[in-house]
Amino acid sequence: MNERQQARRPGGRSARVGAEVHQAVTDLISERGYGNFTVGEVSARAGVADSSIYRRWGNLETLLTDVALTRLNAQSPMPDTGSLAGDLRTYAANVAREITGPDGLAVVRLAVALSGNGQQGLKAGDDLRAERMRQLQTMLDRARERGEQAPDAFTVLDHILAPMYIRVLFGMVPLAPDYVDGLVDRLL
Repeated sequence: MNERQQARRPGGRSARVGAEVHQAVTDLISERGYGNFTVGEVSARAGVADSSIYRRWGNLETLLTDVALTRLNAQSPMPDTGSLAGDLRTYAANVAREITGPDGLAVVRLAVALSGNGQQGLKAGDDLRAERMRQLQTMLDRARERGEQAPDAFTVLDHILAPMYIRVLFGMVPLAPDYVDGLVDRLL
């Protein structure tokens, strides 16, 4: 195994540095909001050289997009319960738990900010949105393959995700399980 392969092994130094940088970004967004910190401040908080951040992510926007996608994928993966109703209920419950958790508001604010921050932000927001829509589409395509009628991904976004995000952004939490299930029921 060469040196480069060792650096990328799961759980190794590279994974630890990535996790520390991600947590530093999340903490800074929680404390200061989007756009109110630099790569230098992230590197100081994470205890890594800023050159390491630039080498791995290239710029702050790419890092922020990676943080948002990593959090969403880890905390709200696309379920496969065997039915569309089960998948949507599980997915909605996972998203509700993530966005109301300790760093949830910071992640929601980050996703919103990436969607509207000039040309660089639009690219980052497009990447974030495209990846999440691709994942939703996979879940919906699985349902269709089972013979179920499934809405399109934008309909899921409009009827399940958007109401939860708006409630979190405006401090209307917690998101009770019956509220989250009701969103799925109304969609189906």
